[in-house]
Amino acid sequence: MKFGILGCGHIAGKMTCAVKALQEQGYGVEAYAIASRSLEKAQNFAVENGFEKAYGSYEELAQDPDVDLIYIATPHSEHAAHSLLCIEHSKNLLVEKAFTVNADEASYVIARAKEKGTFLCEAMWTRFLPAVQMIREKILQGTIGKVETVEADFSMPLSHRERLRDPKLAGGALLDLGVYSLTFADIFLTDPQIGGKDNRVEKTETKSVAFPTGVDATDWINLTYSHGQKAYLKTSMVAPTHNEGTIYGTKGFIRVQNLNDMVEIQIFDHSGTLTGSIVPSKIANFYEYEVLACKKAIEEGRKECAEMPWAKTLEIMKVLDGLRNSWYIESVRSTR
Repeated sequence: MKFGILGCGHIAGKMTCAVKALQEQGYGVEAYAIASRSLEKAQNFAVENGFEKAYGSYEELAQDPDVDLIYIATPHSEHAAHSLLCIEHSKNLLVEKAFTVNADEASYVIARAKEKGTFLCEAMWTRFLPAVQMIREKILQGTIGKVETVEADFSMPLSHRERLRDPKLAGGALLDLGVYSLTFADIFLTDPQIGGKDNRVEKTETKSVAFPTGVDATDWINLTYSHGQKAYLKTSMVAPTHNEGTIYGTKGFIRVQNLNDMVEIQIFDHSGTLTGSIVPSKIANFYEYEVLACKKAIEEGRKECAEMPWAKTLEIMKVLDGLRNSWYIESVRSTR
């Protein structure tokens, strides 16, 4: 599978690390093309990372007939436009989270992909991790009893980064960090075998503190689910680093170090005694699992991944919209 990346920023470098590892270890993935609005930047990236092709425009990448899958690695604000560009050229897409600025854009992008018959997936890498299945198995084995509560906090002092400060780039803590806290709760509490069949959020209580530029800086989100479980979530781009999630059951709890890549799973009994620890293995940096899932889906002729279906992308985007609407965040409005 010839892999192309649209954008040369920080996240593109992380994805490149995963793709190169897959290529070197014989997984049938090739780091093929990189595109930037600057040809020089693309050429430098290609030389440094071993890409065959370098393009000075996104259109050239979309028009390359040999590209099998394009990863959209630009800021949130540009995802819809760049996805639509590639879809018009019938390119399969893996789009970095947050998928778009709002649910309206997400719905339109998905509709166009469906019309064109192209593969499309949101790159919410957490949902593809082997650790998710490991935790699920522990819960279903009754290790911590019946799940009652989830807590999650993903905070990092990132307000110095322009794309998080700038409302025009759909900045703020929620779309960049908070989506991980929401996803952590969603993965386990909406699982029909863990949270219960058709378990959905019935009540949302939330508060946000704004950054001087108007984007959200720190957010608290409390969710009540239809089967009675609670989720207590936090995110911040100004607070000290804290990246941890806990699933509480009637017999114990599971603590996960790093909500995004789940580098360690710790299991505790009801008294709070550590009874086990699992460090999931990886091929590179955990980004590889979403790439492999996309490759498998494309080879099987599917247009979406079971781990991150279009319906889930839309569902989460609507939750994000609802939260930001309650905080009066401007970027919820459609830019299409």
